Amino acid sequence: MRIVVKLGTSTLTHATGKLNIRRVELLCKVMSDLKNAGHELVLVSSGAIAMGVGKLNLTKKPSDIPSKQALAAVGQCELMYIYDKLFSEYHHTVAQILLTGSDVEDPQRRENFHNTMSRLLELGALPVINENDTVATAEISVGDNDTLGAIVAVNVQADLLVLMSDIEGLYTADPRKDPGARLISEVRALTPEILALAGDAGSALGTGGMVTKLRAAGMCMAAGCDMIITNGQRPEDLYRIAAGEPVGTRFFAGKEG
Repeated sequence: MRIVVKLGTSTLTHATGKLNIRRVELLCKVMSDLKNAGHELVLVSSGAIAMGVGKLNLTKKPSDIPSKQALAAVGQCELMYIYDKLFSEYHHTVAQILLTGSDVEDPQRRENFHNTMSRLLELGALPVINENDTVATAEISVGDNDTLGAIVAVNVQADLLVLMSDIEGLYTADPRKDPGARLISEVRALTPEILALAGDAGSALGTGGMVTKLRAAGMCMAAGCDMIITNGQRPEDLYRIAAGEPVGTRFFAGKEG
């Protein structure tokens, strides 16, 4: 399978903004093992700004755009250093791609991106993709790597997009507030009832939320790509996902609404 894995900031870091070493090491190990098994993997990684917060020993993420851009510049270097080091331990080569909205909106640039990605996968590399937060102020304001993950999955004609977040999947209500909330294991169509379940943004360091995840699901389903929302605290669940076992919430391709 060709699988795009999107890692949220809350999966990569502790609440302090510092790297969650145990979890990231396990993620890279599992993803390397899946590549060894014959799967093609693409990693869409959040975390540059949060890594910059930790690297510069700041107490919290700033709110102004220039500071976020500066932190992204510092944090992206750290992020790629870590991925390069960890994946190299399992004899896999990473490639960095930083995208802006215009890279996928302009037909020629979108084709260039597609061609580059196709060649990287043919060469056996593991592309690591993030928004170019240092220059793309609109992307920072939206903070939407869920949609970026869907754009990448559609562009590379992936079989599956996995959104690893700080929640198990889509629930009938907010599980943080309602103990009676039930996990929805399968979604076949984005009905008004499903769309109404979206909440606000989640963690303090991350900027995604269920709204962006359902938007990503719609893009994938319309393009023939399944999507799964699952808890990034258990990287080993990627084995079960690759084996087709039920994990989190799976959105089945075919109907976006």
